[in-house]
Amino acid sequence: MSHVTPIFTDLVRVETRLYNAVSARLRAEQGLSLGQFEFLEIIDRVPGCRVLDLVGELAITVGAVSKAVDRLVAAGWCLRVAHPKDRRSSVLRLTSEGEKQLAASRPVVESELVSLTAAVPPDELTRIAATLAALRATLEAGSHGRPG
Repeated sequence: MSHVTPIFTDLVRVETRLYNAVSARLRAEQGLSLGQFEFLEIIDRVPGCRVLDLVGELAITVGAVSKAVDRLVAAGWCLRVAHPKDRRSSVLRLTSEGEKQLAASRPVVESELVSLTAAVPPDELTRIAATLAALRATLEAGSHGRPG
């Protein structure tokens, strides 16, 4: 086994445990999952956000994104609005309820992440963040791990 395999295993397990813990707290306190929060966060951050923007950022399929957006629309947190220049496409926008949900959820996510990572010194977290950002940029630049 290479030296990279245990690192990969630890990275995946840490991500899974962090994700599950944050999602559980978010669901208990705000009634939405971390996945839903991530979608709302991206829609809010990306001007003129479309389904393909979510696909590109999250590296999941168009079908999975469309179903998730349908659930956000059904919850009243998001709208599909006709794209002004492309009738075949729609722009995603948060509703006022979606904006409220996102604003109420941000401090919950941040608080839980701070709590869960408190055992790691801040300078180590900074180093980990830089390393992960570099690895992510390399993978994204090479289009590695994209669905389909």
